[in-house]
This record gives sequence, C-alpha cells and structure tokens, in this order.
Amino acid sequence: MLDPHAPLPFTAHVHPEARSAKRLTWDSREASPEVAFVALPGEQMHGNHFVQAALAAGAPFVLTDLDVPRAVRVPSQAGQGAREALFAWARAERAKNPLVVGITGSVGKTTAKNYAAAALNAHFMPVYNTMPAIACFLIEFGASGAPLVVEMGIDRVGEMAELVDLVRPDVGVVTSVGAAHLEQLGSVEGVAREKGVILQGRRGLVGTQAAPWFPHTPTYGFGEGVTYAGEALTVTPQGAQFTFRGVPVTLPLASRVQAEAAVLGLALALEAGVPLPEAAQRLPAVQVPGGRYRVHPGRFTVIDDAYNASPLAVTAALDALATFPGRRISVLGRMLELGKTERELHAQVGAYARQKADLTYGVGAFAAELGERAYRTVPELLAALLAEVRDGDVVLVKASRGISWPPEQRAQEGVGLDVVVEALLRARG
Repeated sequence: MLDPHAPLPFTAHVHPEARSAKRLTWDSREASPEVAFVALPGEQMHGNHFVQAALAAGAPFVLTDLDVPRAVRVPSQAGQGAREALFAWARAERAKNPLVVGITGSVGKTTAKNYAAAALNAHFMPVYNTMPAIACFLIEFGASGAPLVVEMGIDRVGEMAELVDLVRPDVGVVTSVGAAHLEQLGSVEGVAREKGVILQGRRGLVGTQAAPWFPHTPTYGFGEGVTYAGEALTVTPQGAQFTFRGVPVTLPLASRVQAEAAVLGLALALEAGVPLPEAAQRLPAVQVPGGRYRVHPGRFTVIDDAYNASPLAVTAALDALATFPGRRISVLGRMLELGKTERELHAQVGAYARQKADLTYGVGAFAAELGERAYRTVPELLAALLAEVRDGDVVLVKASRGISWPPEQRAQEGVGLDVVVEALLRARG
C-alpha cells in the first residue's frame, strides 16, 4: 500500500483525510477508492482540472498543488510540482529494488520484456510506457522485493537520458537497431546513439542484430561468438525450439524473434542466479499483447502483427511468414516517422515482401511500393482481401498505428490495420 502519511521524498502538506492507496494513476477515469490520482500537466489541459472528479470517484488521495480534501499538496513550481514529486517518489522506491532491467530497441521491446519478466519471475511494465506510467510502476513495485522489467521506448533526442535518470536500470538491453522515428532521431546512426545511452555505465546486453553498433557489449541470441547463445534453433509453424546451456525450451506458435527474447530472459536469469530449468518452465506460457506477432490458426491462419511497424520489424515478420506452408499473403500499410527516405524504405520493404509472400497487398500512401495489389483505402483493401482469402492461406497483417489520427485518416493512409485482423477473424468463423 502507498501511505501518503509515511515519510515522502519530497516536500508536501498531507491532508489528514488522505488514505493509503494500492496504486497511482494520472488518468482521472481510473481513480477509485483504491487508486490515487496524480494531477500532471498535459499537452492540452492540466490534471488539476480533473481533481474533483477523482475525489468524487473516491480516490484515497490526490497528488496536486491545489488545496483540496485528501490532497498530498506540493509546491506549484509553475504547474510542474506534482510531476517532479511523482518522479522523486519513483526514484526513491526504485532505489529499494536490487534488480531493475531496462529494455529498448527498434524491434521487439515488448516481446523481450515479457519473456525477460517470465524468466526472472519479475513485475513488468504494461504496454503504456510513458514517463508518468513508468514512475507509477516504480512506486507501486519498487519495494516489492521482486525484480522489475521496464520497457523504455524513445522517439526523440535526449529522451533515453531522461528515462535512464528515472529508471536507473541495473541491466540495460538493446534488442535491435533499425530505421524508426527517423523524423526526430535523424538516421539509423542516431537511433543507435540514443538507444545506446541505456548501456552507458551499466551492465549491458544487446541482441545479435544490434551487436555491430555496440562491439564491446555482451550479446544474446543465436550464432557463433554470441556471449549468451541459444543452440539448435528450429522454427516451424508450430513454434520454436532450442536449448540454452543444456536446458530445452519449446515456445508454441513462436517465431525467431520470440526465441531470441527467450534467450535474453534465460541470460538474465543466469546472471541473477535463477535456476535455468525453473526459468525455462515459465517461458512457454508467455503471452504477448495483441498485434505483436500473435498467430491465430484456423481455416486460414492470421498473423496479427499490426501493433506497429518499421522496416526492420516488417522484414522480421516477413521472414516468419516464409516459414509457413500454404499460400502466403502479406498485407502491409504505411510505416510512420521515416523522414525523407520514407518512399525508398517502403519500396525496399515491398521488394522484400514480394520475395517472401505469394500475394502482396499494400494500402494507403505507399500502397504500390508495398504490394502488387495496391489499394487507396482500408475498406477497399478489405473488400478485395476477403474475396481472395481461402482455406489454407496464411495472412500477415502489419502497419504503423497512427493512433492519434481520426479514423477516416487512418483508413485513408493505411495505418491501424487491426481492423483488417478483426475482419479476417470474423470472416473465418
């Protein structure tokens, strides 16, 4: 429980009616008698506007600079008081934990996080991994005694340094380096430079794909010369199998990306003194969130990899598609934040799709680059795809999300292809 009357690592006046909470939220809609509210500055509106709603919902306390009932009231500091207090609290709770793993990379962060957490039997961050979300997670679980695994995604210069200052990972991991968020990071070299901040001055591990960028850092994955190597990898439509230090591992419906994440988890377990058979036993049950290479077998197989996309992520998904028997169909949409080289990068991905798939569909702004069957909008694509797909096919769906865009723009640009996955699953019965 989070007791606002216990000593706090920041200056605050605590209202006598403030009560202990199980966790914190910065979204007033999640406030409840067990969930306290933190009033943070937002892009359009300050969280102070929602303090009364949180109190009405029964929030045990509210972290704010307002003088209200059940307030943990902090100095204003130009509207940033609650934010700075939240981060100070997070750092203090994080300091109580003996093992925090931070994971970043252009591809596979969430998958790596889930496998690492399973191997370590750790608490791990949910999908939503903003700075406030990470701070709330550290406050809730920092003193739990169990290891913590934190996903640390970035899209601008300097952001990783801010995350590292907050999380202070004992082990920093870079899964991969590729063309992603180039509008802000400038180049793949810029991506490597920014993500590599997670490795500075700490124990580090990097996936084999990222190894050339960090030549003196221990590696994990498969292949010759890998520091923590899985062996005898086989990947089939049924899943992946390998051994690690003599321990056999079977991952149902998994691709090479999942197998590499499992090796990371076992490497971390080995370093932490967790018995490898125990760690390996937890790996087959790992579930990744929807949209991250989730295989749906049936009359025809649907591979839902629609959560997000970059050139490296799409080529990895196409490699996985190529392992399936039957007619292979790729359905690709626009990849966002690729800067001035976006048309060239879409064309490269489309050429690779034509090598790996029997039928290639593209939709949106770069439809013709992405597929031989090109459609301007998602509804047009869906009509053609549903008329074409048949029993025994394997359909891969992948694109960026564009979650901040209105639905009509998403359909026009060919992003957010989760609607295609849903339609395919309904059509399959």
